[in-house]
Amino acid sequence: MIILSILGGILLILVLLVLSGICVAQEYQRSIIFKLGRFDSIKGPGIYWLIPFIEKQQRVDIRTKTVDLEQQETITKDSVTIKVNAVLWFKIVNPESAIIKVADFNKAVYQFSVTALRNIIGQHTLDEVLREREQINSTLQKIVDAATEPWGIKIEMVEMKDVEIPEAMQRAMAREAEAIREASIKLTQGAKEMEGSPIALELRRMQMLSEIGIDNNTTTVILMPTEFTNAAKSFTDLVASKKNAS
Repeated sequence: MIILSILGGILLILVLLVLSGICVAQEYQRSIIFKLGRFDSIKGPGIYWLIPFIEKQQRVDIRTKTVDLEQQETITKDSVTIKVNAVLWFKIVNPESAIIKVADFNKAVYQFSVTALRNIIGQHTLDEVLREREQINSTLQKIVDAATEPWGIKIEMVEMKDVEIPEAMQRAMAREAEAIREASIKLTQGAKEMEGSPIALELRRMQMLSEIGIDNNTTTVILMPTEFTNAAKSFTDLVASKKNAS
């Protein structure tokens, strides 16, 4: 009777051990299996069995992750201090490398991305950062992806969300834009006035030619249009007739 009890206890323990080794991984999970401390295999998704006390596992999520890169204050190539924040999308394509080759892949990806963002902003002027954002995003994605590839990480996309410039710079840019608009309006008005007076337009052209000749120390040959010559002759005849009448 005692022997049967012992055998029953042993059998129960064996059953519990077998059941304790049964594991289930979700469709988006992969399990890296270590047997006595050494990498053995990758299992999942679905049901699988581990040898109790011999095999251990570490699971990773292979879905795309979104990382918000906190606002970074950096200096552009033309020495303007700006604040930039960005968003990074990445996923694990090689679970073995993500666990074995880097201690914390989430932290590693974040820190390298922040450093690369600061460096690439320092290589561009403020105007380029504002106008060529898509090109900078693409370059940044390639740089980070090349660095994280040995870790089994794929950088899918990097996007700068916002570029904050100093208030003094914003006011200066607003004044410059206003000055450009005012100059454009005045130039348009002047063009309309000259359009109604061909002689005024011709006089402006002659003035420009004269200025070019002075600046470059050259001889300028001017072709006089017939209308201008006729107008000058009519004016001379009018003056002469007034003198004769007096």
